[in-house]
Amino acid sequence: MDIHQSLPESSSLSIEIENSTIVTEFILMGLSDLPAVRFSLFAAFLLIYLITLLGNGTILLAIAADSHLHNPMYFFLSNLSMLDVFCPTATVPKMLENLLTESNTISFAGCVLQLYFLVALAGTEVFLLAVMAYDRYVAISNPLRYTVIMSKRLCLQMVAGTWITGFLNSLLHSVLTFTLPYCKSNRVNQYYCDIPPVLALSCASTFLAEMVVLIVGGIFGVGAFLVTLVSYVHIISTILRIRSAEGKRKAFSTCASHLMVVCLFYGTTIFTYIRPSSSHHPDQDRLVSMLYGVITPMLNPLIYSLRNKEVKGALKRVITPKLR
Repeated sequence: MDIHQSLPESSSLSIEIENSTIVTEFILMGLSDLPAVRFSLFAAFLLIYLITLLGNGTILLAIAADSHLHNPMYFFLSNLSMLDVFCPTATVPKMLENLLTESNTISFAGCVLQLYFLVALAGTEVFLLAVMAYDRYVAISNPLRYTVIMSKRLCLQMVAGTWITGFLNSLLHSVLTFTLPYCKSNRVNQYYCDIPPVLALSCASTFLAEMVVLIVGGIFGVGAFLVTLVSYVHIISTILRIRSAEGKRKAFSTCASHLMVVCLFYGTTIFTYIRPSSSHHPDQDRLVSMLYGVITPMLNPLIYSLRNKEVKGALKRVITPKLR
């Protein structure tokens, strides 16, 4: 007599779940299975990653080496550049390895760490962009008291708060995600471990984890977005009150780069996280996640350096002595 026939259905299900939660690795969905395409993708993403490291590393070097850039605005920009180095580093090297070896596997511990750091860094960037928007608001709306309001102590506290909150927020989501049992499949429908595709593999109810993502992510995300939005409403209204065209141009140029970065980042992250799992489409999700996880970190230093005379001047002062 089959032992499973003598057990109640609930007991059989519990045995199935218990036996299937020991997952040693996940299989990441590759970008392509064609060898020729995989090599082309490897070369393209390696180039993008190297440009990202070079661009953000150059901005960090310029800010560190030039005393003219030792102010709150560039202190926050240096933190953004660090995030733009760390964020693709959490996913791109593993993606490059899988493209080259055609294995597409990642260990369970590797998946946990990848998801944790990716969500932590993305969350930190959300808060940092809000802090940078507030900084621009103070600089334009109250320039005479800017150095008093944006003191070194306050800047350090705000930056520390963004990093700590981002990593604590990620810890909550990571625990809720990886304490679930997995018994459907170990194929992650994404080229890296992220909350929505990993939750989709669980055979238990993911309602709590999804609600926490929507509620906690919504509160933090909407809160940071409102700070950014209100700051820019005040910034634009202040700029419009400036009488001279030259004054308006200078004021707007100080925040235009940041506004472009905000639009790029918020548009892609909101599409990825702040929506129900039923509306997720794998191919579409991979494209959008690539925009904020790979392309945006490469574009950020180009946006800031090409539109910012102070950064370009600092780069010239750093590079020129070395060329002589």
